[in-house]
Amino acid sequence: MGSVVLLDLMGGVALLLWGLHMVHSGILRAFGPDLRQLLARALSNRFTAFAAGIGLTALLQSSTATALITSSFTAEGLVGLVPALAIMLGANVGTTLIVQILSFNIAAVAPVLFIIGLVAFRSGARSRIKDVGRVSIGLGLMLLALHILLDTLAPAENAPGMRVFMNAITGDPVLCILIGAIVTWAVHSSVASVLLIMSLAYAQFISPAASLALVLGANLGSAINPVFEGAHRDNPASYRLPVGNLINRLVGVLLVAPFLRPITEILQAWQPDLARLTAGFHIAFNVATAVIFIGLLDGMARLLNKLLPDRVRQTDPSGPRYLDESALETPSLALADAARETLHMGDLVEVMLRKVMAAMMTNDRALVDEVSRMDNSVDNLDEAIKLYVTKLTRGSLDEREGQRAMEIISFAINLEHMGDIIDKNLSELATKKIKRRFQFSPEGAEELSAFHKRTTDSLRIAFGVFMSGDVNEARKLLAEKSNLRNVELAATERHLDRLREGRPESIETTSLHLDVLRDLRRIHSHICSVAYPVLDAAGELPIQQRAESDLASLPSPAAHPSLPR
Repeated sequence: MGSVVLLDLMGGVALLLWGLHMVHSGILRAFGPDLRQLLARALSNRFTAFAAGIGLTALLQSSTATALITSSFTAEGLVGLVPALAIMLGANVGTTLIVQILSFNIAAVAPVLFIIGLVAFRSGARSRIKDVGRVSIGLGLMLLALHILLDTLAPAENAPGMRVFMNAITGDPVLCILIGAIVTWAVHSSVASVLLIMSLAYAQFISPAASLALVLGANLGSAINPVFEGAHRDNPASYRLPVGNLINRLVGVLLVAPFLRPITEILQAWQPDLARLTAGFHIAFNVATAVIFIGLLDGMARLLNKLLPDRVRQTDPSGPRYLDESALETPSLALADAARETLHMGDLVEVMLRKVMAAMMTNDRALVDEVSRMDNSVDNLDEAIKLYVTKLTRGSLDEREGQRAMEIISFAINLEHMGDIIDKNLSELATKKIKRRFQFSPEGAEELSAFHKRTTDSLRIAFGVFMSGDVNEARKLLAEKSNLRNVELAATERHLDRLREGRPESIETTSLHLDVLRDLRRIHSHICSVAYPVLDAAGELPIQQRAESDLASLPSPAAHPSLPR
């Protein structure tokens, strides 16, 4: 009998956690970008930040999620520490709202939520409607889980062994606080922990004083998760917000814990329902903590800034700058981060392209070595972007998000191929020219410089097409591809004319000249790959060019000189 009750209890807790996860993920998927924008606009002062923290956490049902979002802002220097701490005070209050609602007996609403959620999820034409359906189903699962917990605990209420066991482990308030903190840390949700405590208190498995001590522990435990998950070990400053929030909770617990017994007596006289009493204490504790600390945030911020100084930043071009792991739960935000990182990779490729041509024209061997080092950075960024987007695609993406993910990977692959052509081909040509002390003819050098300029100009246009999806710019890019083929043919013809004239510079650099033109044209082909998805989505991509777009992300033979040509 005892094992069955324990199994049912564990199943109810698991169902409660899964319902919370569905609500959290559904809200983030449906309104993630809007929530971040709301949070960013609400940071003008600590009071609006406090209100934003309440609203955001009431929607997400997770102060940990709010802490991770806010931590990402503070880590990037977009949010001051004082408003960020105010957001967390509001987040602590926001987690109490759903607990307060669920303290009423509204289990009968669960089937209605299931029906609404199923209809929205199965028939929703837009992704946001489907995600709202997910939220509705998650709320229904939470109500069903609470019903299961109460039904499971009811038969065991009169079991003397169970009551003796619960009294033994909850007899000491300090032990209760530790148990509540550990359980909340393990399940990553103070909402789930407090709802479980309410169920135990309602079934009279624990005393009123023990339930309040467990609530204190749950509040303390929920502040531990962001310390481990929202901070970066290599940056002490990233610990400021989660540590500040943990200090607020810890001081609040230390102030209230000695007075638990008189507080319990006062609350019992006001509210005989132990479940409602537990929920009321939960919200009162967090509101009181917010009132005490909201005026002390300036001093706390100064202390945290002193104890956890900013990391001395060392520029590492090979390391990703924008791939935020905490954004993976919100596909639109993660895709934006991946696109920014791809632009960072593109900037490196553009610098490589400019430097390799400068090395070619000025016989600067140091620039050739620098280009080789930069190619290693491009390769590292390519791997990081592909790994990040792959993690993202393990979740459920809608059609538009899936298409954007593939566009990002495709453009990153093409940028990596461009880097290889620059490093393996153009750099080798520059080295050969430097070693043999060749010089281009003035006309040849001017042709190559003009061809190179048109290539770099197209690369800048490609960056804009990649970010905006502008159809007109995509058309311009493909038109330039056709024009550049004609320019290459004309430049080759003029070079042959100079050979027929017997120009010494043209004779000794003939293979170099033609190879540079060829490699720049191949780089331009990779640049134009970004236009194909845009025109295809607009229905303007001819069949022949659609076939070319399918080949655009394949490795170029020029990128691998060891392959037979």
